[in-house]
Amino acid sequence: MYIINNIKNTIIKGDSIEELKKIPNNSIDLIFADPPYYMQTEGELLRTNGTKFNGVDDEWDKFNGFEDYDNFSINWLTECQRILKITGSIWVIGSFQNIFRIGKIMQDLGFWILNDIIWSKTNPVPNFGGTRFCNAHETLLWCGKNKNTKYTFNYKTMKHLNNDKQEKSVWNISLCTGNERLKDKDGNKVHSTQKPEDLLFKVIISSSKPNDIVLDPFFGTGTTGAVAKRLARNYIGIEREDKYIYYAKDRIKNVETEMSNLINLDYEVKPPKVPIKNLIEKGYLKPNQKLYTKKGNEVCILNKNGNVENELGNFSIHQMSAKLQKLEKYNGWNYFYTYYNDKFIPIDELRYIYIGDSNE
Repeated sequence: MYIINNIKNTIIKGDSIEELKKIPNNSIDLIFADPPYYMQTEGELLRTNGTKFNGVDDEWDKFNGFEDYDNFSINWLTECQRILKITGSIWVIGSFQNIFRIGKIMQDLGFWILNDIIWSKTNPVPNFGGTRFCNAHETLLWCGKNKNTKYTFNYKTMKHLNNDKQEKSVWNISLCTGNERLKDKDGNKVHSTQKPEDLLFKVIISSSKPNDIVLDPFFGTGTTGAVAKRLARNYIGIEREDKYIYYAKDRIKNVETEMSNLINLDYEVKPPKVPIKNLIEKGYLKPNQKLYTKKGNEVCILNKNGNVENELGNFSIHQMSAKLQKLEKYNGWNYFYTYYNDKFIPIDELRYIYIGDSNE
């Protein structure tokens, strides 16, 4: 059995199921799995201009029928469930060839489906033969260990990333292309199904915390590890192909860990309770100061009592923000913006500045 601290931020070479068996119970915070899809591709795929399209015809995607594939899926998912913490969660990505079988198996094993996310590809591969609809999406199943799981979900962070709107279950992300796509010295794709970093960014930032352990049992060229490192999470990868391990290690060593309010999940922290009068008394806001919307439209003036005024009347910041939007209620701290030290910021940010200055 592995000691978990000894395998953090490493790539384990070996069979995914056999190596998963060596990982301790309840030791992993987040799992992202991109298993073989069992595509069952037959014959050559030709573009409309007659050139060959290199799809998925790798040996690792071949099975002896659905029963063989199902047994494989049951085995690796059983181990993932065992090693997952009760506070953790697992993401499994697939396409129409396999995701419905995977979903049934996960429910049969007792996983609790939290969401199915649609990765809508903005640049999908066409259906070259014109015999079916263009397959322009893949499905991610996000699941807890069981029905009673106390999983991590960074709701406020995702809302912030989505222009302060609730994040939806359809993600518009392009296929991995350009400099992000790993290629060998001959210009060939290193891995046929390399996932885009933007996809893993959303997965990891939404459902883990800094220093959490993120495991990928089908590591490939290391997208999960690269994004986990960038976001200050630990990673564990399992991969059996030497070629993929070589490129993954080279890729990850060049990644630098970033530190920001977003990565540290500062948006998940409840804002400090600082009355607006305190900000006025200490000079962070001033009587007769103009307040604006996020778009820069001047909408009211602050008075010395901490209320705001315009042609609608004299109200609290919450009442005024609701009236301006014709809503029953709204949080004025998030609605109003102002200028502070030549920066255009939400007035809510002044509360954090106030607290920071008070602690110095």
